[in-house]
Amino acid sequence: MISKQLTEIYQLLFGSFGPQHWWPGQTRFEIVVGAILTQNTNWANVEKAIANLKSAHLLTPEKLHNIDVSKLAELIRPAGYYNIKAKRLKNFLTWLFNDYAGRLANLENLGTDRFRAELLTVKGIGRETADSILLYAFDREIFVVDAYTARIAARHKLIEPGAGYEQLRELFQANLPQDYRLFNEYHALLVRLGKEFCRPKAGCADCPLEKLPHTLDIEYF
Repeated sequence: MISKQLTEIYQLLFGSFGPQHWWPGQTRFEIVVGAILTQNTNWANVEKAIANLKSAHLLTPEKLHNIDVSKLAELIRPAGYYNIKAKRLKNFLTWLFNDYAGRLANLENLGTDRFRAELLTVKGIGRETADSILLYAFDREIFVVDAYTARIAARHKLIEPGAGYEQLRELFQANLPQDYRLFNEYHALLVRLGKEFCRPKAGCADCPLEKLPHTLDIEYF
């Protein structure tokens, strides 16, 4: 039943919105950096920060590893919380250089469970960021969930309100074909739906999912 519902939701969203072309980034490392910088900000601000790194010719693991953290913070200022995010980038790079010789390619042979567990040991890398890195930079079959996912899933009675991250992730992973391309597109479509229609104060008119059973009796902020 859940599988059928999830499939119908995906088909309606894809039919309405089309492919979302996620994740923006010309290189695997750029995607990793973007996943860390996008915490608590919008993508337009992240793009400005990444543009600063590119203009300074610093968007490589080695160069960012060697740069002073205060200089890094200034370059990524547009992303907000720049001092915190500079430290998080440095924490990731310290792990990468200490354990994997500074090469993203050396992570490719890690099993997904171990890879995820190691990412979560890096200070400042939470589950959503770790899963974004795994899915978008390394094509791992991990479904990324966020506030949009939770809101949509609860309103469409796929899961109880207040469900935790892992419960939400399992809902999608266990009931969809194991295909990283599907997970990629589905998450991107849910984000778009959450931004345009399924906001804390829902705008159901013209929503691609309006015809499906749903409730607005759940408060979201």
